[in-house]
Amino acid sequence: MPVKTHKYSNGEVTVVWKPDVCIHSAICFRGLPDVFNPKNRPWVEINGASTDKIIDQVRKCTSGAVSYFMNAEKNDEE
Repeated sequence: MPVKTHKYSNGEVTVVWKPDVCIHSAICFRGLPDVFNPKNRPWVEINGASTDKIIDQVRKCTSGAVSYFMNAEKNDEE
């Protein structure tokens, strides 16, 4: 069975969330609440911070439930 994913893009970067992998440590929310807010729907507001800040915070995810890819790199692969 494929892992369920949600994608949020600002045109430059795409954040990928795998809810079944998430351990709800709240590292993303505590570090960047303008982007990651579980009270909101959708809970990721991709335009809430700069691409660099988003990438920096996503890299801190301990479970790997939140990841990212640069859209230009993805397009180059295709």
